[in-house]
Amino acid sequence: MLLSALELFFSLGLILFAAEVFTNGVEWLGLRLRLAEGAVGSILAAVGTALPESLIPLIAFLLGKGVEQQHIGIGAIIGAPFMLSTLAFFISGLVVSVDAGKRPDFPNLRIDPRVIRRDLGFFFGGYSLGIGAAFIPDLAAKKIVAGGLLLWYSLYVFLTLRGGSAGQPSSLRPLFFGVSKKKPGLVLILSQIAFALAVLIGGAQLFIRSVSEIARMLGVPSFFLSLIIAPIATELPEKFNSIIWLKQQKDTLALGNITGAMTFQSTILPALGIIFTDWHFVAGSWAPILLTLASAGLVLISLSNGKKLTSYTLLMGGLFYLIFLGTTLCSKGWF
Repeated sequence: MLLSALELFFSLGLILFAAEVFTNGVEWLGLRLRLAEGAVGSILAAVGTALPESLIPLIAFLLGKGVEQQHIGIGAIIGAPFMLSTLAFFISGLVVSVDAGKRPDFPNLRIDPRVIRRDLGFFFGGYSLGIGAAFIPDLAAKKIVAGGLLLWYSLYVFLTLRGGSAGQPSSLRPLFFGVSKKKPGLVLILSQIAFALAVLIGGAQLFIRSVSEIARMLGVPSFFLSLIIAPIATELPEKFNSIIWLKQQKDTLALGNITGAMTFQSTILPALGIIFTDWHFVAGSWAPILLTLASAGLVLISLSNGKKLTSYTLLMGGLFYLIFLGTTLCSKGWF
């Protein structure tokens, strides 16, 4: 137990360290590519940090055989945006609330509302299309939907990249791999990002292994572990990147990191699921789907009406997660 606990804390340290290096690298990459802040958070950071957990359904579809492997992959696809729209929003709201004394405009976040509205608009479009495909009996028609999802994400990337060019941020720290260089080269920047991603993946894998071992020793049911603990572990990179940016009051980067990942995971991953499986939902799927739509919808409504996003709205994501947790425990007779 002690060794597993030490591994757990070590893995958390690895993830936090890698997230610092990664966020620094993608900011410099965005500067070199002259991307707007929204594009850096919603595409570069979001896709990069979404890769570790995105490998789970991909490996399940490509290497797994049988219905159980398909269910694992489909469950991972449904679970990823759920965790982001509930726990990730909650953690973001919590960080902003803790730093209330350092924020003169608290509880409002300093975001570009156009960026987050665009992300969530594309998320709802892709997520609804992917869910709707489960009700289409014809496999050929489902494949057409998969192609539509890929085109939908391509349009999102195009519009995001067209959002403008970025100037030199005044708070941009020197590149960690080139502290003495005022204008580090692209190869050096990409090397730092690749290094950070490798450490992120390794740290997340170590985290999952140590949590699994602790759960086994404590006698925690495997269902509880696979449904709740493992998804949290695979989403940790996003949480740490967003926390770092929120602490620096780079709110558009932080929220764009989350909403951009939601868009990626509601389009590319369902498209893979449709292509490699018969794409149908298993028992227990609807609760996280409906709660995902409710939590993300609350943020979108807040931005549409007042055009401002508060930490209190983000904190509501925790309530939606607790509802899911309570209904799950009750349905399994554990509560």
